[in-house]
Parts: sequence; C-alpha cells; structure tokens
Amino acid sequence: MSQIMNQAAVTMNQLQQKLDIIGNNMANSQTTGYKSRQAEFSSLLFNQINNLSAAANAEGRLTPDGIRIGSGAKIGTVSNNLALGSILETGRALDAALKRENYLFEIQMDQNGQNETYYTRDGSFFLSPVNNNQAVMLTTGDGHPVIGQDGPIVLAEGFDSIAIRENGQIVVTRGGQNAVEAQLAVVEAVRPSVLEAVGENMFRLPDLDNLGFEMDEIIVETGANEDMIQGGALEQSNVDLSKQITDLMTTQRSYQFNARTISMGDQMMGLVNQLRS
Repeated sequence: MSQIMNQAAVTMNQLQQKLDIIGNNMANSQTTGYKSRQAEFSSLLFNQINNLSAAANAEGRLTPDGIRIGSGAKIGTVSNNLALGSILETGRALDAALKRENYLFEIQMDQNGQNETYYTRDGSFFLSPVNNNQAVMLTTGDGHPVIGQDGPIVLAEGFDSIAIRENGQIVVTRGGQNAVEAQLAVVEAVRPSVLEAVGENMFRLPDLDNLGFEMDEIIVETGANEDMIQGGALEQSNVDLSKQITDLMTTQRSYQFNARTISMGDQMMGLVNQLRS
C-alpha cells in the first residue's frame, strides 16, 4: 500500500510544478514578448516482479510473470515556445518587434558584479541619462543596457528624433541630418529548447560544458541587412489562453485522481490493520 501512496505523492509533486508553469503562462498572457512554456512528463523507474520459482506456488496466481510496477511520473522537459505572437503597432519610436521566430535581443545584466548576456523578445526600450546627462543609453524598462554590435548602445545628447530601422540600425536626426549611430545586436537561437527562462521576460544560456555544446551551436549572429524588426510596434505574448485553461483542467483532474489514490490506499491499510487485530 505504501508503494501506491508513494507513487501518487511523487506524481502530485510534479503535477503541482506543471500547475505553477501553467499559472505563470496565464499571468503573462498580456506581457510584451512573453513566450509560453510547456511541461512534458516522463515515467520514473519501474520495478519488475517475478513469480515464485516453485511451480506449485504459482498456481492460481492472476498476475503475469515479470509484472512491472511503476514509481510515478516526473516532468521530463520544460520547453520554451518561441513562436511569434501578434504584432501591435504603438507608433512609439523606441518600440521594436522582432518579426522572425527564435530571434532575440541581447541584454547586459549585472550578476554579482559580473556582466552577463541575457536574451529577450521584449522590444520596449527606453533612453536613460548617462555621463552626467551628456549622453543617453538604450535600456530595457528595468534599466538593463541593450547591447549593440559594439556593446551597450550610448548616444550623444542633443538629437531631434530617433528611429529603429527594419535591419536593426538606430537612426538619429540632428539638425535635419539623419545618421546611423548604432546597430542593435540581434541573434538567432538555433536550439531554443536549451535556453533557460530566468524571469523578467529573459533567457540565458546554461553551462554549455555540461551539455556538450559550443556557443555557436546554440546562438548565432544574424545578418546585418536582414528585414527582422518592425519599428513602432511590439510583439504580444504568444500564450494561447484556451489551451492553457484546457491544460489547467486536465492537470487538476490528474492531481485529484492521485489524491484519491492516496485516500484509497489509506483506507485499504486501515482494513488490513482491522483484519490483523
């Protein structure tokens, strides 16, 4: 009986994690550039039970020789769905929507005093004053620097307007003259399933040495003249609410079935104890 209850308890723990993932997807259904995540289950180890060696002891048994009893289920993989979301035109000069799947902006993050490169689909950018207000830096809404081809994008103050072209060039107008002063660094994730979601609508690379991959097997640079960005627009979340609600109901039902299994196992143990007494 305890084995049955252990199987149910292990599976319920994993089902709760899937419920958390579904809840996070639903909570971010209106988050700019958010990419949904999907949990896939796999079986744990099986125990194979053979019949008794003596033929006389096997008479009347209903279970087949070598019956396999499972140990429950676990989440095997959590995959990132980088499918395109709908494009919403905002008319704002610093908004940029990536028009191709698996393309990502590069963001510089400070982690314990070390600069690390993170990735996002959220193209809602802002200008933050730097160098005693002599220049501005292109940043995310949380103030993290947006990376260009030459590092963080810093522009001298005093320009009249700014625009982001389809190929990622940042064009600044000064005194009626247009000039390309920066280039957004956009990369393609050729193995998006390897990326780790780290919150704040960001992804990062895991420890590639442990996975046996090289950097260029996961992330590659995009062409400088590609038509990849729609300026004055933002990509919406790609969460399919109807699918998430369906998954939520299915997972909750599975959770209830496993909880019922524990309850039935407890009742059966109670009956066994009564028979012994």
